[in-house]
Amino acid sequence: MFWTPSDHTAVVLLVPTPSVLLDRASHFQALTVDEGRTDELGLHLHVDLGDGDRLQLLRLAPATANQPLAALVPLDKDGPDRLDSIARLLRARLGRPIPSDTRLTAQQRRRARHMLQAVDGRMNGAGYRDIAKAIFGVERVNDHPWKTSPLRDLTMDLVKDAFAMIAGGYRALLRRRHRGS
Repeated sequence: MFWTPSDHTAVVLLVPTPSVLLDRASHFQALTVDEGRTDELGLHLHVDLGDGDRLQLLRLAPATANQPLAALVPLDKDGPDRLDSIARLLRARLGRPIPSDTRLTAQQRRRARHMLQAVDGRMNGAGYRDIAKAIFGVERVNDHPWKTSPLRDLTMDLVKDAFAMIAGGYRALLRRRHRGS
């Protein structure tokens, strides 16, 4: 699956290297990339970063495979996200350790995982209490009367938020939250 750069701020945009930098330019041939897909924007590729992680690249037209490339970063609110992705790409290219994607915190990743578990259970006929037991453990759920349990409200919120994600809210996961937004 390929995302548009406007939807997914981690897409690295590649353009021909400016002529003033050609003496220092190198090619991307050391990277393992998939077959890709071409459309009106250019060639969409995925590069394997290891450990099941990959990064999407978009080689914008008229850039070609046989020329040195540079990364393009628009000077906008998504610039820091794009710079993080470029740093991850460069570290992979140089054989250095690759940091995790920073757009989601560990807590946000955990909540997203719980949302997936909750909506999967609900779509397969499970009640909220059974979902809570699967996510939080039987002992924690049984610690409080279910009708007044904070885990009941949390479970219901997980299901509600998961359905909102399914309805298109998942795109918010592709962007970092910015202060003042």
